[in-house]
Amino acid sequence: MNNPAYASASVLLAGPNFGVGSSREHAVWALQDYGFGAIVSPRFGDIFRNNALKGGLLPIVIEEQLIESIAQAVTADPTTIIEIDVADRTLKVPAIDVSVTFPLDDFTQWRLLEGLDDIGITLRNEADITAFETKRPSYKPSVSAD
Repeated sequence: MNNPAYASASVLLAGPNFGVGSSREHAVWALQDYGFGAIVSPRFGDIFRNNALKGGLLPIVIEEQLIESIAQAVTADPTTIIEIDVADRTLKVPAIDVSVTFPLDDFTQWRLLEGLDDIGITLRNEADITAFETKRPSYKPSVSAD
C-alpha cells in the first residue's frame, strides 16, 4: 500500500477472509480515508462486509484464482485499469480480458448508486417525520434539532 506506483489506487486486492476480526466501523473508515472505494477478496468477515456496505465501501467477492491473475497483471503494470460497475454488478480488467459479475443485493446496490447511508435514507422521509412530530401529544418529549 505504501508503494508509490500504487499511490492512486482505489481498489484493494486482498486474500481470503479479509476483515475477519475487524468488527468496528473504524476499519472501513481507515480504508476509505486511504482512498479505497472497493476491496476485492474471495471472502470477507461478515461484520466487516456489513459495515463496509453501510459505509459505502464496496466489498467485491470473486474467485481467489481470478484475484491472483489480476494481482499479477497489476504487479507487471501498476497502471492496469480495474473497472467496477455497480449498476451492472461487474468487475472488468480489459488488459487481461477479465469480466466477472459479483453478488450484490438490490437494496444495497440502490443505496450505493444513490450514495445513501442509514441517515440519508432516514432523511428521505424528513417531511413525514416532521409531520408526525407536529401531531405528537404534548405530554411526550419533543424532538429538537438543536
